[in-house]
Amino acid sequence: MRFDLHTHHERCGHARGDLRAYIEAAVDAGLDAIGVSDHSPHFAEPQDQALPGVAMAKSEFSAYVAEARALRREYADRIEVLIGVESDYFPEHESCYRVAFSRQPLDYLIGSVHRLDGVDLFQRERWEGMEKKQLRDARERYCDLVARSASCGMFDVLGHVDVIKATCPEIAGLATPAVDRMVRAIAAADVTMEINTSGNTKDCGGWYPAPDILERARRYGVKLTFGSDAHDPGRVGEDHEQVRQAVHDLGFRRWYVFRERRRLSIPI
Repeated sequence: MRFDLHTHHERCGHARGDLRAYIEAAVDAGLDAIGVSDHSPHFAEPQDQALPGVAMAKSEFSAYVAEARALRREYADRIEVLIGVESDYFPEHESCYRVAFSRQPLDYLIGSVHRLDGVDLFQRERWEGMEKKQLRDARERYCDLVARSASCGMFDVLGHVDVIKATCPEIAGLATPAVDRMVRAIAAADVTMEINTSGNTKDCGGWYPAPDILERARRYGVKLTFGSDAHDPGRVGEDHEQVRQAVHDLGFRRWYVFRERRRLSIPI
């Protein structure tokens, strides 16, 4: 089964194309299933759209799910459309997000850390002038926050683990026991981790997570899924076969998709 569980569209404000364009791209790519998973609203903020160009408005969330459900029916004889969402993880707002997600018929939730200490991880300026100790400290705080997101029980999938290296590739080479703690926490929580190919679009290159984290994931029994994190229809399913072969070579034999919040096993 060929699938892609991580895609975006124009509602978030920084992706190109509507939902139909991504589904059509998945059909053209020969996928068996496509997951739509745009950035969820910032539910805890008072504004309808707290961060335009980052995440959809709260008033758009129901329309997003309704449109995805209509497209699922329309394309049922060509491809399976799975409906998800990618949510930032804010520990202080967990209950607010749980309530908002419980009101929609979702197939899965991706939990991702995009901000650390209140600053976007993709901002190159945040890393300027930092010494190695500061970068290592930031990596440790990031790993601890990902571990906490795994343990909270809200998410089915953890998105782009190791994304902290996106615009600061140097950070990936800074060893810290926090990485091992993070992977152990993911395994203990039995939450699925995605292989995300969008590192190809960032300074770091390659995929998330790094090979050493994938090796730890295999050792500790972490379950995997796949997502391109496409913000353009042309990237749907990107590197799926290369990822499949790479994780098989590492010793993984199953990966997973989700229907109605139930995890389903698929041979690699």
